[in-house]
Amino acid sequence: MSYLASDFIMFVATRSLDHHGIVSGIYDELEIGKVIDEVLPKFGQHKLAHSIVVKAMILNCLGFVDSRLYMYSQYFETLPVERLLGSEISASDLTDDVLGRTLDEIYEANSTQLFMKLALKMMGIVNIRTQLLQCDTTNFSVYGDYKHIDGSSAIEITYGHAKDGRDDLQRFGLGIITNQYGIPLFAKAYSGNASDKETIIEAMKKLQENITFPDDVYYIADSALYSDYNIKSMREGMKWITRVPSTLKLSKDLLISDLEFKQGTDPRYSFYETIVEYGGIEQKWVVVHSSEMQKRRDVTFEKKIKRIVKEAQKELKTLTKIEFACEEDARAALERWKKENPYFLLENVEILTVSARENGKRGRPKKDEKLIVHYVVTAEAVRNEEITLNEKEHHGRFIIASNDLNLDAEKMLDYYKNQSKVEKGFRFIKDKSFRVSEVYLKKPQRIEALSMVMVLTLMVYSIAEWKLRERLKETGETILDQVKKQTQKPTLKWAFILMRGITEVKIEIDSKVVTQIANMDEVKDKIIRLMGKNCEKYYF
Repeated sequence: MSYLASDFIMFVATRSLDHHGIVSGIYDELEIGKVIDEVLPKFGQHKLAHSIVVKAMILNCLGFVDSRLYMYSQYFETLPVERLLGSEISASDLTDDVLGRTLDEIYEANSTQLFMKLALKMMGIVNIRTQLLQCDTTNFSVYGDYKHIDGSSAIEITYGHAKDGRDDLQRFGLGIITNQYGIPLFAKAYSGNASDKETIIEAMKKLQENITFPDDVYYIADSALYSDYNIKSMREGMKWITRVPSTLKLSKDLLISDLEFKQGTDPRYSFYETIVEYGGIEQKWVVVHSSEMQKRRDVTFEKKIKRIVKEAQKELKTLTKIEFACEEDARAALERWKKENPYFLLENVEILTVSARENGKRGRPKKDEKLIVHYVVTAEAVRNEEITLNEKEHHGRFIIASNDLNLDAEKMLDYYKNQSKVEKGFRFIKDKSFRVSEVYLKKPQRIEALSMVMVLTLMVYSIAEWKLRERLKETGETILDQVKKQTQKPTLKWAFILMRGITEVKIEIDSKVVTQIANMDEVKDKIIRLMGKNCEKYYF
């Protein structure tokens, strides 16, 4: 656009658009707002529909700045709110009261069921065939006091097993199930003291009740799933893969057995297969040996041994200073030490007698004076190399199980390793740059509702990342990654960083306000174009 010298131009305002147009576009594409408006219609005099508030929360969550959700309205003061949320909407409309009201409505509508509706809508729009379902749970620390009201169906904010190490804080749990791309399909908040074993099987059952999947879909979970009750309660036809706890007697014995491993296609792994029955279900167990895991455990083991050597030598030194009343007591003490220190052998062991005068008298004893005889131990401790080498030999082993007896061992491991996708999702939610990881809300009901929004945000993010990678693959195009290499698999966060600086500029020309987008470049244009029309409309 060009301007004549006679035009009166006056600067009005600039707002940071950056990657927010991508977030808004994916939100629109998935028809999240449409579902929310159906479930939570706007009543009364409230200006903003709940769908707009949820969209604003997701934008806030994916801002990747130091702006916690309780600083909600302030976050939007620098953004082009009308462009992103609709005309006549301003940052001042996005108050804490508005946020709280929407969270209350989400809770009353049943946040888990609402998420299921959103997941079903997404699956109908995005053409992704579900093959793997990763199930896992985590928990979040919460600051402040939360009192549970008797008779309330809300989750209980209470003390429980702290996965972040903060035993001093109360917490709540969150269970999610994702597909093989890390896109969440199920989300439910739990009380802070809920059992992982119980919540995982509940999540799987609820997902099964609400969504129909192909017959060859596999439920993947860590060892928390593997219990007699859970195995028995699996629905007929549900295929599953899980890690077997090393605490089971059968798995303990197998892990230290002399096994004949078969080398895998990947030289890092070798396998031993066997059929067992547990929980009344016949299943395939695969003992996996990972060379990389062994290297890591060997390093840890050596550090452990060095610590144990120090402690054992200290205990032995203390033992040698004890005066025993009889030889049997001295030998019994030696046996106790050996039992408590299996990684060591004792050399140069002697039990010596020491004579002393009664009543602690000093000097040379008189002729025929009765002396008190004590027994003392002398010995040297050396490492039991046979035991340490034998233990090292079994490092790097773990067991995975499946009720699909025909599933290839390498394929089973490949599917199980995909469990990292759900773990990645939890890391994303807990990341310090993802500001809802620190919860400062007043009521358990709102925390329960917010947890749904947190996972919904992960859905938007995961689908956007999947879409960008798919489009790059389809077109054969690439973008530069953090180390200046061309890639077709960038993280979405990196793509967001590349889009920094995009600005909405409003200027007044002869009393007419004109809006333009500034600071575009070839890379930003490529990303927007690849993301499609729903995203393009926020920039062009």
